[in-house]
Amino acid sequence: KICTTIQLVCRSLCPNQPRCECSGAPPEREASGCTATPDARRSRGGSPPALRSFLVLRVAIDATPLIGNRTGIGQFTAGLIDALHGQPGLDTVEFAMTWRGRASGARPLPARPARAVWRRVDWPPIEWWTGPVDVVHGTNYVVPPARHAAAIASVHDLTAVRFPHLCTADTLQYPGLIRRALRRGAQIHCDSRFIADEVIEWSGCDPTIVHVVHPGIPSIDAQLRSTEHLPPFGGRPYILTLGTIEPRKDHVTLLEAFTAVARSNPDLLLVVAGADGWGRSFASMLSSVPEEFRSRVVREAEVDDDRRDTLLVHARALVYPSLYEGFGFPPLEAMSVGIPVVATNAGSLPEVLGAGALLAAVGDADALAAHVISVLDDTAERRHLIEQGHIRSASFSWAKCATEMARLYGAVAPGGR
Repeated sequence: KICTTIQLVCRSLCPNQPRCECSGAPPEREASGCTATPDARRSRGGSPPALRSFLVLRVAIDATPLIGNRTGIGQFTAGLIDALHGQPGLDTVEFAMTWRGRASGARPLPARPARAVWRRVDWPPIEWWTGPVDVVHGTNYVVPPARHAAAIASVHDLTAVRFPHLCTADTLQYPGLIRRALRRGAQIHCDSRFIADEVIEWSGCDPTIVHVVHPGIPSIDAQLRSTEHLPPFGGRPYILTLGTIEPRKDHVTLLEAFTAVARSNPDLLLVVAGADGWGRSFASMLSSVPEEFRSRVVREAEVDDDRRDTLLVHARALVYPSLYEGFGFPPLEAMSVGIPVVATNAGSLPEVLGAGALLAAVGDADALAAHVISVLDDTAERRHLIEQGHIRSASFSWAKCATEMARLYGAVAPGGR
């Protein structure tokens, strides 16, 4: 079964190759790598980075999160890659762990066959796809093995460890892949100190190999609030939540809180924006809302960047009731354009949001509702949150993220840079 998977990987690399030489090989031979053809083996592996110029650091970056619906990990990957292009002495090559990567411009490899092999053996090396590199950065938990390059895996949260019942089958593979990467010497990047500490506690790894580099914040066009742009919903006031419909975002508690808020705010809408994900459907959750308030819940599943930004800058508040978070882009985006934030004290949110948000206990609909009412009705509280939000969000930038990541790449590269 393993060999069949290896053959699939080999065929993805060499579509004209008639067969894989490892067919029928025992596990120990599989670990040495499928050779395809002798010529292909010599051309794909490359020479060790130590034999190449020290003037430019070449980094392979997983661009898979840029494909499809743009999640928080996609925002991180896009912002980092764009900012790294301005770093001197750094050359990036993007690859995608999906055949869809062919359309994105990144170099594609089939994700499922590759991961199936990587869970068992440290092969095939990423250099087969990228050519010689000094560092390979897995932006989404999985970092491929390499012949000579140093490896960094971005671990954005430990949902698969802490809340496995909230995860898809694909996500549940991540802990095993992270542990295997650690065993072969990979370094770990985390978006927050909170997640870094969780990774150290869970894995028992050396704390010195776990590095915290905060992402920047996706830019929002605040001019969308100008009189030239009509507000959504005919100017009717609304509170907004952004994110995929999935159990971890706790839309159930949000709807319960909105029911309480709606009683004292008869014109207020709740706008739920984000793609459908997995778990209980939003329609099913909405059925628990009293009928008199149900029509005031607006669901927007298909939201492009312009619509998302428009919804954000015109909202009366952003509400973010997560059960667990590794970072949290939407609250910081809201802060950056002067929108008050009400969130939970889940995961890294207290660390990331600081004094720029009102925080309720996880799952406490009454506390969440009370904070929303305060933001809507208390002018002084609202003004204070907007001011603190601007201060807090200004401390995050992609330029700073790229500089710190480039420094990390140089520090872990063979021979150091």
